[in-house]
Order: sequence, then C-alpha cells, then structure tokens
Amino acid sequence: MGLLSRRATCNTHGQDSSYFLGWQEYKKNPYNEVNNPNGIIQMGLAENQLCLDLLEPWLMKNPDALGLKRDGIFIFKELALFQDYNGFPAFKRALVDFMGEIRGNKVSFDPNHVVLTAGATSANETLMFCLADQGDAFLLPTPYYPGFDRDLRWRTGVEIVPIHCTSSNGFKVTLPAIEQAYRQAQKRKLRVKGVLITNPSNPLGTTMARDELYLLINFIEDKQIHLISDEIYAGTVFTSPSFVSVMEVLKDRNLDQTQVWERVHIVYSLSKDLGLPGFRVGAIYSNDPVVVSAAIKMSSFGLVSSQTQYLLSAMLFDKKFTKEYMSENHKRLQKQQKDLVSGLEKAGIRCLDSNAGLFCWVDMRHLLKSNTFEAEMELWQKIVYHVKINISPGSSCHCIEPGWFRVCFANMLESTLKLAIQRLKSFVSSIAMKSQSHQELKSLRRKARNNWVSRLSLQSFYDREQDTTTEPH
Repeated sequence: MGLLSRRATCNTHGQDSSYFLGWQEYKKNPYNEVNNPNGIIQMGLAENQLCLDLLEPWLMKNPDALGLKRDGIFIFKELALFQDYNGFPAFKRALVDFMGEIRGNKVSFDPNHVVLTAGATSANETLMFCLADQGDAFLLPTPYYPGFDRDLRWRTGVEIVPIHCTSSNGFKVTLPAIEQAYRQAQKRKLRVKGVLITNPSNPLGTTMARDELYLLINFIEDKQIHLISDEIYAGTVFTSPSFVSVMEVLKDRNLDQTQVWERVHIVYSLSKDLGLPGFRVGAIYSNDPVVVSAAIKMSSFGLVSSQTQYLLSAMLFDKKFTKEYMSENHKRLQKQQKDLVSGLEKAGIRCLDSNAGLFCWVDMRHLLKSNTFEAEMELWQKIVYHVKINISPGSSCHCIEPGWFRVCFANMLESTLKLAIQRLKSFVSSIAMKSQSHQELKSLRRKARNNWVSRLSLQSFYDREQDTTTEPH
C-alpha cells in the first residue's frame, strides 16, 4: 500500500454509495423482456432513450456526417490529425446556437467563452480545479445528484457543504438554509468559494423559480463568491413553468459586464437533451477570461473527439431537425412522466410535482417501518432484491428526510415502465395485506385476552358466590 498514492487508496470516490451499488446489482441480473423477464429493471439511470428513433433516420439521411465526408469527399486525414484544444470553431458555434434555442433565445452565448469537455462530469471537475483549492468548499442544495460526491471532491479535494432543503416548501432553496450552510462551513474553518446548483434539478425534476435565482445571485454578490449553474437538463422541460437560465436573470438585473457576471459559470452537455451520453460532449461557459483560459488548458485531459465534433456540428446546424426533435422529445417525456406518476398514484404513492428531467422524486415515507434512514435502506433493499427494480434512495442524494426516492422513467420502453409500475403496485399491496393481517392478529389477540379476562372475572365471581352460600362446618 505504501507504494500507491493516497488517491488510489482513499474511499472518497463514493462508489460504495447505494446509488452505485444499485447499478452493480442491476448489472448482475439485468431485465430483458425475452431473455430475462424476471431480472432487475433499471430505474436508477438518468438516460434519455425516448427519441433515439429520431436520431437514427437523420444519420441515414446525412451519410457524409457519419462517414467522415464533406460534400462527398473523405476528410478522414483532416479529422484524424491533432486538433487544437479549443475545439472546432464550427461545432462551438453550433453548440451555443443550440443552447440559446432551448432557452427560448432569451439569452445568447459567445463561442469564445465555451470550453469543450468530455461530458458534464469533466466540466464540473474542471471548474472545481479552476475556482477552488484543496480544502475549500462549495455549497450545494439538497437533495443533489449522488455523482457530485465523486465529480467535485474525489480528485480536487474540494469539500461539499449541504444546503438542507425540505419537503415543507417542495425542496426550494431559502435564504435561512443558505446562511446556515455558510455558517456551518465557517465552523469547520472552510473557505467557501461558491454555490453549485442543478437547474432543472437532479433529482427533483423541477425548475428553479426566478426568486430562487435572485436569492442566489444576491448571496454570491454579498459574499463575493462563485455560482455554478449545471443546466444539463435545460432542454428536458416538458411543461410549465418554463426554464429560466441564470444568464437570463443576470441580464434582467443588468449585471452583465460586472464582477458578478464573471463569477457565474454554466455547465452544459448533450447527454440528456439529445440522449447522447456515450458521445461524451460537455461544455463550460464562463464570462471570466482567466477561467476560460485555465479550463482550456485542463481540457487537454478530456477532449471531445474530432469525429464527434464533426458529426454533431452537422446535426446541430440542421435547425429544422433540432426543432422537431426537441418538440417531440418534450411530448414523449411528458407522457412517460405522466404514466409513471398516475401509475404510482394508483398504488398509493405520490410524487413531487415536476416539470423537467428524466426522473420523479417519489415519496415512499408511508412505507417505512420507522422514520429513519435505516428503514429507508431496508425498504430500498426490498425493492432492489425482491421487487427487482433499481431506484436511488434519497439518502444517496443527501436528502435529510428518510423515505424519498429518485425514480427514472426515460431510459425504457413504455411496456417496461408498465411492468415496473405493476411490480411496485403488487409490492405495496403485499405490504398493506401484511399490515392488515398484523392488525387483525392484534385484534384477535386483544379479543382473546379480553375474553380470558372476562372468563376469569366470571369464575372469580362464581367462586365468591359459592363461598357466601356454603354452610360452615
């Protein structure tokens, strides 16, 4: 062990979290409609597979993009050779145009402020390296994406201090909660370098209201710290209220070209909106030229391939296709979410009202044996091992209320979703039957005890009567 680094032997990656353990159990016994119908259904993966059938026809109609051709001429050599760390100018232009479109063109983005990364995971870690040193802290509202424990902390040494949000107001961020987290960091003698949010929220599936964003802007302005807005789910908003980017709020407040303007950074990716996680395309957007410069240098450790940039440039520049795709994507997400919510409601399980994302925040508190995280883990294990569904317990998302779970719905066929709902219905019914049987047994025991007491009392009364009527010897 002494020959290895502390990073290699430390246990801060988070791989032992129930979030990752559920994935491991799924891999051992994955559900397949034909080959393994009794396997585990994966509902712990926030992946958008609902519109892959729209992407494949586009590829068939655009063979040059996929075949490394330009106007029918092979450009393999051009793409195979070394590329600048800045990325393809054409791809960056196409990306910022797309980012503007899914935000209703209420804000625009400068391609010179974009740094390409190998997915949002790399983007978030790169920003940590740019904005904080080992031992510094970022504040994160809970519940938050379990992977942040790995992405933000593991290699950077940056600490996460939770901003505890509760179900009392739908897990919205409040000023008292932010200030409490800030004080907690100070007690731990941590220097707070910023706040990181996901908007739309993972795992809540909700968009942040303007007043929440105003509150955050005021807070970072007062403390002179950074704000990172991870907007990877910006294009998944399928119903009102509409998505409001932090960039839009900065414009509303006339904060462009100010110090605050340079301390707000956006993370984006094509993994969720276009359903392309395997392409590993992420981006940092920052108005601070020093951050952009540093991030470009760091991006050499996680570049996006030339082939991928070339293909996606052609796809994103096809405005007709992207518009139709996003419209259909919203419809399918909304339907799948509605089917999950209504199905769970019939089983007596409710969900937090949501309008975005690839998951629902599901309330199973009434199914817990006790209001503890131990009871939550016991319930989770039953759902994984007996119900054969992998979902993510709220404790893995650092929720402070036991009994909440993140349930993903966009990574499966409609038929698989129906099966998952049916399994959960049967499980809840079995719990109800056991509870009823338990209550009936208690009632029978109570009646038997009462009858026994009554018989004992009658016998005692009879014995006393016998004593008083018997003649003395």
